[in-house]
Amino acid sequence: MWIVRRQDSSKPFILSHFPPRPEFRDSGICRTAEAKFLMTEDSSFPSCAAVPRISVVVPARNEAGNITPLVEEMVRALTAFAPIEIIYVNDGSCDGTETELSSLMKRHGFLRQIKHEVSCGQSAAVRSGVIAARAAIVATLDGDGQNDPAFLPALMAALERDPAVGLAAGQRVGRKATGFKRLQSRIANGTRKAILHDGTRDTGCGLKAFRREVFLALPYFDGLHRFLPALVRREGYRIAYVDVVDRPRLHGVSNYGLWDRLWVGILDIAGVWWLIRRRKRVPLVSEVVRDAG
Repeated sequence: MWIVRRQDSSKPFILSHFPPRPEFRDSGICRTAEAKFLMTEDSSFPSCAAVPRISVVVPARNEAGNITPLVEEMVRALTAFAPIEIIYVNDGSCDGTETELSSLMKRHGFLRQIKHEVSCGQSAAVRSGVIAARAAIVATLDGDGQNDPAFLPALMAALERDPAVGLAAGQRVGRKATGFKRLQSRIANGTRKAILHDGTRDTGCGLKAFRREVFLALPYFDGLHRFLPALVRREGYRIAYVDVVDRPRLHGVSNYGLWDRLWVGILDIAGVWWLIRRRKRVPLVSEVVRDAG
């Protein structure tokens, strides 16, 4: 069993259910999919804290300067959904991301920071945050500020009013991106829709809300976040869509995507197609109660 300790504590913070394979024990390979997060006695969220109605997970790599305004926007947007928690997953940042988050954590008791020692990618960061989340409903948005938190209530409402909906996904309009990025996304989205028939115009939008248990039941792989609609449908749930407005980045440069958004994404489609084909029927499971007589 692996134990990872907080930098400011001798108490364990992360435990792994799985023994480390010899080739991974001393390597920098991420094991996010095998991690289970536990509260510690000195955690900002002790066991007596109210269970949040929503957990917002924000993957962030080198996003210093974008964090403070985005946190304040999330607070304003989610006033009606208290209690909340916001979980930033610091994905191996080498700028002032950790310092900015640590400063904000002193002001906001609902703010948490999960740290990857090395960058493991957006899918791994999202999964780390979802594993650590305490709410039954988890929302995600990108850490660069391009996703407007004002749309979070609409995503929450779509999930709360219909238990058959497993994912509420944002669909960007007026996207603020370079022509090259838009071309990549257009090709990848068109190919994905033609093969997977997932009914989704835009899977790259970071604004999403889903049921935590549904997400954790999905097969994990790098790039998972791009295929959530198809995989959630595979589990027998419906998808709700919300049009959202994209915004320009205020600080820094894009840290995720670019080349692999197109080519690796297209290769991943084959794997997701195989997973969908292999799932013939979602079982309806019930337990027969023992006769008291």
